[in-house]
Amino acid sequence: MTAGVPLLDSVTGARQELTVVLPVRLTRVPDWAEGPFPFELGSRRTDVETRSTYFAPASARALYGAPGRPRRWHLPTDIKHDGLHLLGLELLHAATARNPEHALVVLHFSVERPLLPVLRALAGRRSHTADEPLSGPFDPARLLADVADVRVSGAPFAIARPYTIAFIAPTAQHTPALRTGPDGELPAAADRWLWQLASRSTPEDYPLPPEIVHELLKGAVRISADWSALVLRQGAAFLGHRPDTGQGDFFEFGALHSRTVYLDALLLGVLQRDHIDELTDELSGVFDSSQLARRVATLERSIAVFRSTYWRQHLTAHGPANDLLLAFQNQHRLPARFDEILAEAGDYSRLVQTQESQQISGALGLLTILGLPLGTSLGILQVLDDHSVAHLLIALGLSVAATAAALTTRYGRLVLSSLRGGTGNR
Repeated sequence: MTAGVPLLDSVTGARQELTVVLPVRLTRVPDWAEGPFPFELGSRRTDVETRSTYFAPASARALYGAPGRPRRWHLPTDIKHDGLHLLGLELLHAATARNPEHALVVLHFSVERPLLPVLRALAGRRSHTADEPLSGPFDPARLLADVADVRVSGAPFAIARPYTIAFIAPTAQHTPALRTGPDGELPAAADRWLWQLASRSTPEDYPLPPEIVHELLKGAVRISADWSALVLRQGAAFLGHRPDTGQGDFFEFGALHSRTVYLDALLLGVLQRDHIDELTDELSGVFDSSQLARRVATLERSIAVFRSTYWRQHLTAHGPANDLLLAFQNQHRLPARFDEILAEAGDYSRLVQTQESQQISGALGLLTILGLPLGTSLGILQVLDDHSVAHLLIALGLSVAATAAALTTRYGRLVLSSLRGGTGNR
């Protein structure tokens, strides 16, 4: 940056919003109001009915639940401390097959001091000077008492640090983020600021390698000429590119979208990631049980449920929300990981089919080995019109002996091995 340009870690935007997402364990159904937090802007209210119009029905059910089966609740608050203002909380029940109590808590803040130090503190940067934001009156354990337990970092699905979504609308003095006019080019510093907000880092924390800086920043989503977004593994950021003129400015609408529709697109990505993590773990344990066919059938059902309920790459006709979801998926390699899951599950399914075919063939072979000597003996007695019980017993004994001898042959061993699902001795 040029001399005199303010560093981002000392910048306070004209409008600053922060959304923090944490994994928790739901201990009971909260007695909060149902649905996502209904932010209001003029006559617009972002309740379930409004938000559902942006999403496909399956995606809306995953994010908001269905009539009589809610999975999202909200609680308005009004807590101010150290330049942060907590506006409200949300809980999204994100149950999986193995973790039915898994949930996500969403905290909505407005920030009245430099935002980057807050983000760095949330990221656990060792050199940050700000106090831990999620402490004191903002301690999640305190806010969620008797409703949910905050997961420790080693628990399933827990992310190392909170996921953050930052929004800054600049003032006229923040020239590194501003276009030189409605049709002007975007300065390179704007994407550097966007990277710092999304990565929760300064150039001292993580200096971008000049050889690959273009590759790292090419994922920025240009929502319009007015603002851009960047989605990384541990955070996302929205940055305006013209001065915020205050009340009534477009950035009121932009801030509303960043913590409603665009938040929901990223939450859907989090749900997808958690379920893919669980499917991957389930795949790794397929051979831990002798009941391979049952484990593979359970795995295939889990994949089918995930595919029909959560796996969406085009969740809405609203383009930027799709772009944000795809960016989140690409950051976590979700499409590639799901393709690997499908391929591996297909291999296991073919293995089960092969074993079942072998067992069926083995059963038919065993019937042949058992039936042929006995049928031959009884046929001979019938032809000879021999009704002697002694001769019948002798015939049965010879049939058993012939069957036992047949089972000791290579063919007999192969039949028995096929019944056990093995390959037999060649």
